[in-house]
Amino acid sequence: LLLAFSPIPEYLTDNHQLTSPLTSYTRLKEGVFLLKNGFDPYSGDLFRHSPIQLAFFSTLIPPNKYFYHLLWTALDAITAWNLSRIWQARSKVRSSRREALIQACYLLNPYLLSPSLALSTSTLDNSLCIFALLLASQGRRSAALCMLALLTQSSLYSALLIFPLTLLLRYGPESRLAKPYAVSEWHKCLLPMAQYVVYVLLLAAISTLVTGNMGWIRETWWATLTVPDLTPNVGLWWYFFTEMFDHFRNFFLMVFTAFATIATIPLTLKFQHDPLYAIYLVIGTISLFKSYPTMADSGLFLTFISIFPEVWPYLRHPLPTVMWHLYASTLLPLFNNLWLGQGTGNSNFFYAATLVFGVANGAAFLDSVWAGLAVPYGEIKQGYSLLQI
Repeated sequence: LLLAFSPIPEYLTDNHQLTSPLTSYTRLKEGVFLLKNGFDPYSGDLFRHSPIQLAFFSTLIPPNKYFYHLLWTALDAITAWNLSRIWQARSKVRSSRREALIQACYLLNPYLLSPSLALSTSTLDNSLCIFALLLASQGRRSAALCMLALLTQSSLYSALLIFPLTLLLRYGPESRLAKPYAVSEWHKCLLPMAQYVVYVLLLAAISTLVTGNMGWIRETWWATLTVPDLTPNVGLWWYFFTEMFDHFRNFFLMVFTAFATIATIPLTLKFQHDPLYAIYLVIGTISLFKSYPTMADSGLFLTFISIFPEVWPYLRHPLPTVMWHLYASTLLPLFNNLWLGQGTGNSNFFYAATLVFGVANGAAFLDSVWAGLAVPYGEIKQGYSLLQI
């Protein structure tokens, strides 16, 4: 909160690593201004926030940046607390020391702290995501599905969480990595999925009433899939499609989107015995392959591992992963400033740094998959090694 009222946020508000066209505070202000002055915010190519957020910030929240900082700080605190409550639901024990550690991992993670200072709405998305998982861990089906549908309004990729979330609602958050088994009665997951679709359609109807037309779909959900705004970010899409010939564009859009979508299925099936861990891995997939990511997406994935202490001994290369992230977090602001600040570099500099960031996230993701698969084998005896699972 002290940092929020310092000059630091002024330098972070439009930072390409912390915000995207779908989460920018500056664009949110522009959309609220247009709506209050009788213009359709979705008539151009600037505003891409969800109509629910537009209605919320134009009516219920006073247009004051300092109040926004208070709200973002409160959301971070609540989200950290909710994350520790998910661990309680998973472990069935209470430990003030472990809860404090989990909360500190969230609140002190620079990948999460910096977007909050920049007033990126990715902080709101993370809060909704953790709250939906907490409700699902408590078995509150309708509330959890409603929160996930609300999250889908602003982050379309969150719809991929519905598959493991339905398993979480049915089988609970308890740790079962050490004793994998095949889930039966998959047909009973269809009802929660149908309920989720109803909530999404209902919120879409409300969004249409808020805006007066369906143009918001083109500027939010459709823009997520077609990537019309090639503003630089920490993802892998923007530079690739900047250099892409137009007649190849549709094909590679399909490939990139299909890869992120299809990867959800084997992860959910492989970790069907522990749906909360499957959700953790799906969040990692989304942070790697979504079209408009920010550091907050990777920050949520990296912080989430704090509630899975049973996999920590099985991580194969945690130190190189940490070093890659330190390296990437140094290169990203440096090359961004060389390109857009000093003008002594070019886009290749910044994209090279985003590739390093992608490698760091990929290493964390693959290490987490391996650790989750290795838990059933227990501690490997001296002189032996687990080469293939």
